[in-house]
Amino acid sequence: MKKPTLMVGAGALALLVVAVGLSLRPGSDPVAAQQPAPVLNPVSAGPAVARLGNQQIDLTELKTVLASLPAESREQLRGNRSALETWIRSRLAQKAVLEQADAQGWRQRPDVEQQTRAAAEQIVFRDYMLSVSQVPADYPSAAELQLAYDSGKAQWVTPPLYQVSQIFLATHDPQTVDSVRRQAQELSRRAQAAPADFAALATQFSQDTDSAARGGDSGMQPLQQLVPEVRSAVSRLKVGAVSDVVQSAAGFHVLKLTGQQPARTATLDELRERLTQALRAQRQEQIAKAYLEGMLNTATLSIDGAELNKVLE
Repeated sequence: MKKPTLMVGAGALALLVVAVGLSLRPGSDPVAAQQPAPVLNPVSAGPAVARLGNQQIDLTELKTVLASLPAESREQLRGNRSALETWIRSRLAQKAVLEQADAQGWRQRPDVEQQTRAAAEQIVFRDYMLSVSQVPADYPSAAELQLAYDSGKAQWVTPPLYQVSQIFLATHDPQTVDSVRRQAQELSRRAQAAPADFAALATQFSQDTDSAARGGDSGMQPLQQLVPEVRSAVSRLKVGAVSDVVQSAAGFHVLKLTGQQPARTATLDELRERLTQALRAQRQEQIAKAYLEGMLNTATLSIDGAELNKVLE
């Protein structure tokens, strides 16, 4: 049974951790997947974190992997041992497979050597282009940042936000749906009669343990993030009001709208970091494109149409 939630995409944190785990999966990068395999039995740089037969992952290798991740993903992994251990198992299995492949001479196969050369060329090209398309450290200036903000102001509007609390009762067994519905209706009646008691009722009865620990509070969120049945009910509530019972695929919800924030335009200060990164990425792309176009102008370019047609036939 999926964990109940008000939001579409239940277990968003869990999914994020899985995504990070997949990003760590050996060979997940399109280029890295074609790189020459690492030395299978390097001299240990420290105590082994994990072993599988002749293969091991030492502390240095693991620290290198963690250091290569974005800070947010790195912190997610630090708090999720299961995802990290999943990567470790996958990495050891990959090393074992590579050991078998090397024993059978796969590294010397013509097709593998060709892919290795192609991957190496892509890595050199990528890293060199990054080196020749560096953006000045002082870009964008305050004026350029302000201009970008003003030009895209219509895009910075955030939708209305709703702070919703819930009492959730799951329906694990079809035969208990009616009894669970009656319990939810009784809780709705009690909460409507005494809205101030909603948090205590949620803490005591709600089966969504995350929000129950906060008195049912699920935080500020736009309507679009709510499951359709809950979205419809919340849109009709006034602040402080408690809903009748709402049924979703996961179970029954009793909802209370505890706060609302109207649509507004995000300020430049709120967007400064994200906008700066976007402008710098755009400028780097422009510099790289100009560099490539400049290379085409260093000599006369000719294309043999007849030979090209032979390839296309």
